[in-house]
Amino acid sequence: MSCSPGEVCAPLAHSLPAPGRGDRRRLLIPAGAGPEAGLTVECVLAPMASSDRAAGRWLVLLTPAGGTPRAAEREGERRRRELSHAAMATIGASLDVTDTAQTLVNLLVPVFADLATVDLAEQVLVGDEPPELAASGDVRLRRIAAAQSPEISAENLLAVGEALPPVVDNALMRPLMEGRPVVVADLRTLRTTLPVDPDALDAFIPRGASSSIAVPLYARGLVLGCVTVWRSHLLAAFSDSDAALLEDVVSRTALGVDNARRYTREHRSALALQRSLLPHSALNLTAAETAGVYQPAGGGVGVGGDWYDVIPLPSLRVAFVAGDVVGHGLDATAAMARLRTAVQTLADLDLDPGELLTHLDDLVLGFSAERAAGASRSEIAVLGATCLYAVYDPVTGRLTAASAGHPPPVVLGARGESFSVEMPPGPPLGVGGMPFEVAELDVPPGSTLAFFTDGLVESRGRDIEEGMAALRDCLAAVPPGLTLDETCQNVIGTLMPEVPGDDVALLLARVHRLPPTRVATWEFEAELSQVAHAREGVVSQLSAWQLDDLAFEAELVVSELVTNAIRYAGGPVGLRLILDEVLVCEVSDPSSTQPRLRRARETDEGGRGLFLVAQLAERWGCRFTGEGKTIWTEQAIDASLRADAAER
Repeated sequence: MSCSPGEVCAPLAHSLPAPGRGDRRRLLIPAGAGPEAGLTVECVLAPMASSDRAAGRWLVLLTPAGGTPRAAEREGERRRRELSHAAMATIGASLDVTDTAQTLVNLLVPVFADLATVDLAEQVLVGDEPPELAASGDVRLRRIAAAQSPEISAENLLAVGEALPPVVDNALMRPLMEGRPVVVADLRTLRTTLPVDPDALDAFIPRGASSSIAVPLYARGLVLGCVTVWRSHLLAAFSDSDAALLEDVVSRTALGVDNARRYTREHRSALALQRSLLPHSALNLTAAETAGVYQPAGGGVGVGGDWYDVIPLPSLRVAFVAGDVVGHGLDATAAMARLRTAVQTLADLDLDPGELLTHLDDLVLGFSAERAAGASRSEIAVLGATCLYAVYDPVTGRLTAASAGHPPPVVLGARGESFSVEMPPGPPLGVGGMPFEVAELDVPPGSTLAFFTDGLVESRGRDIEEGMAALRDCLAAVPPGLTLDETCQNVIGTLMPEVPGDDVALLLARVHRLPPTRVATWEFEAELSQVAHAREGVVSQLSAWQLDDLAFEAELVVSELVTNAIRYAGGPVGLRLILDEVLVCEVSDPSSTQPRLRRARETDEGGRGLFLVAQLAERWGCRFTGEGKTIWTEQAIDASLRADAAER
């Protein structure tokens, strides 16, 4: 078939389609027309810009259609292998449902179809299993991915992110609910049989499409969604072999979507567990106001074991905790929960930070026995964990801290200067046999303490020293007037990469100092005659604070505690009253003997003192110091009395 430029090509003239349409025809070149005689070709004719069909210009594409049916079969098999291999190489690499769906449509267009869409059940998007439904009208789908070629118009189709209107159950849709594909070689059939309002058909069927295949995303007996592909008039209509090929590719996608769905559910559960185990991020205590944030790792790594805690202690003090366990997932979260519970229990004993970490280290070493017995996998994450424990006293303004392999806190002064607290890091938990040294620091009022995990300051492209410097600069550059929560978000947004490789816990605490007018202290020699002076001092101070209603109970408590200290511990004996929402009374002595509450028998001459103290006070306890011990009590103050006392 030889046609010179400018001449009418007679063999093709009769095959021209109607104006405004493209078509595909099979032509047999007549014998004697050249060396190509007897060759079957596929001819695609597309009109170019012209309104006159006879004189118009046409784009003609001639391709060999294969001399024998076997050649066509080989070509189809080649296409099938290429698409199947591409699907195996690309689909399932992501644990994100949306990414998996978008990978599929990008693979199908334009190699296999001109338009491809993926619609998923609402439950799948949040990680849940879709219900088993028998009728298509009960299915609620949402479009999450789409791709198209220029040969087809999808302007009126539902956009990505929109929910599909329910379609009444019918014979055309029923195979999809059973996990089988639906092939529509002529869309005129679809337009007449789809039970949808004619005005809404354009939202379901793209303009310029001639054929379609719908294949359900079917995995483990559940329909997760539907994949729909369309071809324009310029391509041959879909066949049963095309449907088989698409069904094979979609089946791989269904497994990838189901895996991503289950990962989403596990990630969501682990994150919910992690967040539920963390304290309320915003606390406003006498000693400090706090705000915290937890950021899980990205890139499929998921939730880890980073955590923080804020623990109120007696005498208005507060403990700040930051920790990091090894690994990610539910095992790491469970390990974090065990460590946090252990720290809270030890903190209730009011131990020194170094002593608390020593007990925590012994506890972690004890977990190894459970690990050897195979009782739990969380012990693997506990071993090698790091922890920082710090106690702030608002009366003295002193911070006492110890670290088990954890980065030191950063202090942001009230004037904007920032620095890292110098303290020995200590070994990680589970090493054993090494001491945890305690560092002390006087913190100016209004300063902000930053406690964090290593994911904030350390990454593959940045060592921890560079990260610490970046954190200090970031805190120093925080605009004045921001709340602590806003400061947390500012720090995370500045220092964290778009896809963090490790999870991060950040706790900010703005410390306060108790006014000296709300603290009264005395010191007495070890003579019983000093008990009367102690009672007089307490009554006088409570009168100055306008808390005369508490004088009787406070006088009895002080009398009993000071008497016991002088009688059994010797001197000097310290007495301190602290006024806040409660009245705190502290009696200190040089003895390290633990007082014990017991019920005295009728014949006993003593042993009723601590029992009396326990009945008069809201709470009481004992903590040991480097100089001995301190017994403390708390008495509730009526709100009106507390307001009057605060004004004075």
